[in-house]
Amino acid sequence: MREPDFDNIVSILQRKKPKRPTIFEFYINNRISEILSGMKGQSKWDCPWNYEMNIKAMSSAGYDYITLHGSEFDFPHFPEGQGYPIFDESSLNEYVFIEPDETSFKRLEECEKILPKKMKVIAFGPGGVLENIMMLVGYENMCIMMYEEPLLFKRICDEIGQRMIRYYELCLKFDCVGAIMANDDWGFKTGTMLSPEDLRKYIFPYHKKIVEMAHKSNRLAILHSCGNLEDVMDDIIYEMKYDAKHSFEDNILPVEKAYKAYGDKIAILGGIDLDFIYRQNIESIKQRCKSLINLTEFKGYAIGTGNSIPDYIPFENFAAMIGSVYPEFIKEFSYLTD
Repeated sequence: MREPDFDNIVSILQRKKPKRPTIFEFYINNRISEILSGMKGQSKWDCPWNYEMNIKAMSSAGYDYITLHGSEFDFPHFPEGQGYPIFDESSLNEYVFIEPDETSFKRLEECEKILPKKMKVIAFGPGGVLENIMMLVGYENMCIMMYEEPLLFKRICDEIGQRMIRYYELCLKFDCVGAIMANDDWGFKTGTMLSPEDLRKYIFPYHKKIVEMAHKSNRLAILHSCGNLEDVMDDIIYEMKYDAKHSFEDNILPVEKAYKAYGDKIAILGGIDLDFIYRQNIESIKQRCKSLINLTEFKGYAIGTGNSIPDYIPFENFAAMIGSVYPEFIKEFSYLTD
C-alpha cells in the first residue's frame, strides 16, 4: 500500500481518483523525519535540503514524492530586524543577484540516482516572487515604492520574477522532477497582501509563466500560498491555471468548504489545520480525517495538514493522521504511540 508511486499524485492533480489513498505534505521537519528515516539531521531545519533523509522519511510514511529545494539559488537578505538591502535605484544597482545558472543542482542530480523507482521530486523555490520582494524591500517600503516609483518597483519585480522562472526551468530539466510547487504567501487572515489589481499587475504574470513552463514540459504545478485568497481564486484557477492549491486554515477557509467550493475546478491538497492537529486528541483527528475521506473519496484530494509538519507536532498526532489512510503505519510505530 505504501510503496511510492507518483502516478497517484498525478491523478489527484488532474482531479481524478488515485489508485490508492494518498497523502500530501509540503515538508516534514527534523524530529519526525529522524524518527521515520532512522537518520540524524544535519541542521535545525534539514529535510527540504537533505534529500537522503527526505527520501527515507517520506517513503516510509507512504508519500509518493519528496519536496526539495532544487539548488542553492536564493535571494540573500539581511537578518530580520536589520533593515532591507534594496530601498532605491542605487541600492538595487549595487545588490548582487545570484544567478540560477551559477548555482549547483547537485541535489537533483543525486536524486536521479537514488530515488525509488516510482518516486518523484516536487521542486519548490527559495520563497516566492512576492515573498522575496518583501524580504529585499520590506512590506511598508514596497507599498510606498509601488505608488511613488512604479517603474523602479517593476524593475525589482522583473529582477526577482525572471530569476524565479529560470530556476524552475532548470529544475524541470531533471527527469526526477514530477511537478513543481510555487511557494509564495499572498495573503493574511482577511485578505491579500496587495490588492488583487496590484497582484495581477506585478506578481501573477511570473507565476503564469512558471505554470506554462511546467505544463509545456508535461509536468504539473502546485501553488502553496497562505492567507485569504478568495478574491484571486479565479486568477489562480483560470488565469495562472495552477493544478492544485495548498495551504488552508480553519479560521480563513476550512478545507472541507474549500473542497466543496473549488474541488471541481482545482485539486485541493492537505488542509487539516495545524492548530487542530496540535491541540486535538487522537480520536478527533481520526474522525476529521475519516470525514474528509468520505467527502472527497480522494478524488482531486490528498490528506495532509494545512501547511507542513513542524517539530512541535506530537508524533502520535501525526501518526493518527497518516494511520487514517494507512492503518498499518500505526502498528509499525506503535512503540512511539502507545
